[in-house]
Amino acid sequence: MRPRFFFLLFLLGYCCISYAQSLYSNNRIKNSLERRDTTISRAYLDSLLSYKQRYDSISKNKDTLSSSLKSDPRMFKIIAPLTYYHSVAKNQFRLDSYDDFDDELDRAIDSTLLMMYIKHPESVINTEENLLKASEVREDILMPIKNRVKFTEDEVSLLDEDIDEPLEIEIEKPNFWTFAGDYYLQFLQNYISSNWYKGGESNYSMVASAVIEANYNNKQKVTFENKLELKLGFQTSRGDTLHSLKTSEDLIRYTGKFGLQAAKNWYYTLQGIAYTQFMRGYKANDPDVYSDFMSPFNLNLSLGMSYSVSIFKDRLVGSVNMAPIAMNFKYVGREALATSFGLKEGRHTLTDFGSELTCDLTWTFSELIKWQTRLYFYTTYSRTEFEWENTFTFKFNKYISANLFLYPRFDDSNTRDDHHGYWQFKEYASLGFSYSF
Repeated sequence: MRPRFFFLLFLLGYCCISYAQSLYSNNRIKNSLERRDTTISRAYLDSLLSYKQRYDSISKNKDTLSSSLKSDPRMFKIIAPLTYYHSVAKNQFRLDSYDDFDDELDRAIDSTLLMMYIKHPESVINTEENLLKASEVREDILMPIKNRVKFTEDEVSLLDEDIDEPLEIEIEKPNFWTFAGDYYLQFLQNYISSNWYKGGESNYSMVASAVIEANYNNKQKVTFENKLELKLGFQTSRGDTLHSLKTSEDLIRYTGKFGLQAAKNWYYTLQGIAYTQFMRGYKANDPDVYSDFMSPFNLNLSLGMSYSVSIFKDRLVGSVNMAPIAMNFKYVGREALATSFGLKEGRHTLTDFGSELTCDLTWTFSELIKWQTRLYFYTTYSRTEFEWENTFTFKFNKYISANLFLYPRFDDSNTRDDHHGYWQFKEYASLGFSYSF
């Protein structure tokens, strides 16, 4: 037992001694590497400090370098990982003078690199051959490349050949005129049997209308508006034994307005309205003529101010003209009709003065529904004439539409009616073709 015990004790002691030696050896190597890394780092920092001192010295002595050293490409050798360059040793041991081929910056860089090569060769991690293999290095370029631009006073023609033909420049004058038109042809048919319990009679009717506008606006306070309205309608009636065809609508009217802008929407205005009719007017089963072409003919001239209306996002547009000074000229070609239109018996003309108000508005409710209204008021303070035309248009498509026309009128120059007094009223509804532009 004793020999075995001494053998185990000897083996245990040997293992402890071996482990202690191994631990001591590892700590020694580690400390040695740490001291080595610290020495290399300090040496490299010393080299950079030495270069900085040289760099500051150069910057103070040479003003021309102070602004360009920061962007000098030669600084790459110091900033980049430490690389062995052949030119550093070659320049240090060359036979000719160092000052003949380089400046202070080159000498400072070479001295710094040479000191690192001698004192710490283990820090060199790259060589110039590896850099040449990776990419081409131009040693002949020492300073940044700057483009040199030559200025010349010689004029250079951009064209190879001179053009002898004169250039023609066309200047188009702006067109201040705008044109618009509205046309329709519509029909109405009404059939009533002979035994209809409420009575009545069948009839046919048609109406054609054309409204043409030509307006001038030079955008410099001058406007000139022109509107021509033509309307003619016929109707048949079996109960009328004297006339197989009578007019239901008959109008020729021209409205002209010259304006001079006074404010944003206000204009000084001179307005003229002239109107008559196409054909003779009859009543059912009556041979007498109640109106005719130029019987009557009315001409109204007025001077006042006009207000341009544009509200509800341009859905309601038009104008309102107020004229405190107005003249009305009336002509009746048929002498027998003179008294029917306020003229003295045997006279053909009547001229009077008063005040006038006209209002023309268009309210577009939607693309399919539109309301056009015209209000005319004239008074001489002894007689009054009032007209209010309303046309409601219902469009089914671009070419098919229906119209509802309402027209109340007041004129106290005519003979008073026992039932309606001085009021008159007209209404019709029609369906047919229409076209606008």
